[in-house]
Formats: sequence, C-alpha cells, structure tokens
Amino acid sequence: MPARQDGGALHGGAPRVVWFASESDPRTVSARSVAADLIKEDRPAHLVWHPGTGEIVQLLPATRAARLLGDHVGREGRACLQIVVVGQARAPFTGTLLAGLDTIVRWLDAWGIARRWPAGPPLPSPQSYHARRTRRDWARGGHFGASQVPVVDRPDPGAIDIRRITGPDTPVAPVPRPRAPIPEPATGSRLVPRAQRNGDPVRQPDRPSPLPISKTTADHPPPSASEPVTVGPRAR
Repeated sequence: MPARQDGGALHGGAPRVVWFASESDPRTVSARSVAADLIKEDRPAHLVWHPGTGEIVQLLPATRAARLLGDHVGREGRACLQIVVVGQARAPFTGTLLAGLDTIVRWLDAWGIARRWPAGPPLPSPQSYHARRTRRDWARGGHFGASQVPVVDRPDPGAIDIRRITGPDTPVAPVPRPRAPIPEPATGSRLVPRAQRNGDPVRQPDRPSPLPISKTTADHPPPSASEPVTVGPRAR
C-alpha cells in the first residue's frame, strides 16, 4: 500500500528505528485499516504491523523519510525507519504474540540498525510525556520509542519489554527517570546541607591561615597612641 507522499531525502548519520503505537484496539482494527488512515492523514510510516495477526503493511521505502516525526528529525540518519504497531501505549504490545517480529527485526538488521536502546527502556504512559529526549542518545542510533525522540511530544509505545524485540542479550540500561521541577523551599525554612540530612558529619570549609608576622615587626612593635612618634627632622 504505497503512500502518495514521503518525508523527503535522508540527511545521513547513524541508522535508527522508532517504534510507535497506533492507539487503536488491536482486537477490532487491522494493520491495513491503520495504514489507510495514516495515508489519509498524510502521515505515513514505513511499516504498520499487527503483532497479534502478523500482518505487515509497507507504505514507504526505507531510503525515504516517513512523516510521523516531522520534516526535520524524521530525516536524520542513513535510515530513520518508523514502525507503527497496532495497539495502545497503556497496554504495551510486547505482551502479545509478536507474530511476524522476526521478519521485521531481520529487515532492520539489513539496514544496519544496531540492536541496542541508547535511551533505555521507554517509560509507561503517561509518565513518558516527561521522558528524557536527549540528542546524545539519539545520535548513537539503534532502537527508540517515539517518547524518546528529541522535540517529539508523544507517549507511545509505552513500557515495552525491549528484550522481546532485540533479543535476550540486549543490554538493559537503567529506566530513565522523568524530568521533574525542583521544588521551592518553604517560606522561612533553612536549607540543610545534603551530608547533614543523611546523618554524615558536615565538613567545615577550610579557613585561611593567618599571615606570618615578619621578625622585624615582631621585634619592633608599633608605638602606642600615648607615645610620641618621631618622624625625622623637619624640613627648613
């Protein structure tokens, strides 16, 4: 089912794939119907996959950009493949049969996409709205959830089991914590050093040592205020 329009030429860089969720009920919706909706909305992905039935629909060639990520970020990489999975972020698709997954992963391997998740496992929805979306992770290439793509505000695909996609040997990075604002201290409260809050002794700052007193000054202290001060002969 080819789309009428793609996202343009790719700009080069590390190859990657981004996983989306269609946010539709996989019990009543087919991959073909989701693909038709994406074409109608002029937002085609490269693939639409139904993990319950194994149905796979390709809309665009891998050598052209798709349109779900926007015109700029979606064109980054020698390959920036976008896969829409029929399902919902609140019910991660890796809990289903995953029929046809091996075919998709081998296809991704053929395009040089490393079996790694630089940003770690995607967060569950709706916490994923506040996930880290760093350029550093994105530049490494590999597999990403849509919620981990820079400048993209999406919650999907949810808390998927990444090892069910890229294999049991996939290194699992710590789950990224969502960003949270720093709370303001209460009015009149006193800030306590972190070490003191944890019960550790607080190291006092080093005080500067007193300046050394020269021997001449020590042997000849300055005169007191009651003693006259001789300043030498007066000029005539």
